Amino acid sequence: MTDAEYTNIWMRPERPTRGPKPTYSRTQITETAIRIADTEGLEAATMRRIAAEIGTGAMSLYRYVPSRDDLIALMADRLMGEIDVAGLPSDNWRADLTRYADELRTMWLRHPWIATVQRSLPSFGPNQLLLIERLMGVLDTFVSIDENLSLIAMLNSYIEGTVREEISSAKEIRRSGLSESEWMARSYPYIDRLVKSGEYPIFTKIVTEARQPHLSRDDQFRYGLERVLNCIAAALPTTAEPAATHRKEQEDHNG
Repeated sequence: MTDAEYTNIWMRPERPTRGPKPTYSRTQITETAIRIADTEGLEAATMRRIAAEIGTGAMSLYRYVPSRDDLIALMADRLMGEIDVAGLPSDNWRADLTRYADELRTMWLRHPWIATVQRSLPSFGPNQLLLIERLMGVLDTFVSIDENLSLIAMLNSYIEGTVREEISSAKEIRRSGLSESEWMARSYPYIDRLVKSGEYPIFTKIVTEARQPHLSRDDQFRYGLERVLNCIAAALPTTAEPAATHRKEQEDHNG
């Protein structure tokens, strides 16, 4: 197979069949790129910068990682490996999906640059494939594969959308040079004027009655997640609920 025929980084052997023994590895290059991105952002993780960190020339790294897209695919798949899916699926789908949601959010917050990576066709690296098998295995016995895809997509959309907003807000607050409470205090006079104008009744209800904005980020995330899981539950057969859930529902029913 020629270089032109390698359409996916996972099809390209890391060790060439000919030539000198490789001096570096994809793992070394990927870990270095992630370390730079975590500190300075994804745009800083260039081949030139990675090469300087490793102590070689940029061109030599292209033997291992042919393109920028390949590098990002390797980095993203490496991050997928941080999501602990050991023991999934268990006998409790709600607990499994809650655990996955917490793991994915934690990974994104640990590596906020992942939010800048544009969605594209998946590259199906080894960590992503393991995640697919374990995560989709949670609902596999309850629904068809198409329904499974839709439900997991809904879950992922909630997690990623929420964490993107969390990362973006944190970035804006840092840029302002204020703490979150100081930033809110600065906004108060304008919000107070809007409320007193009487022109925005729904916005006023949000400001004066809504509890969610006053919750911690963790509690806000869990509040929304529980509602997404309730939507998923509505699409599953009642037999999918763990026995403990059935007992609690029966107790609630009996008063």
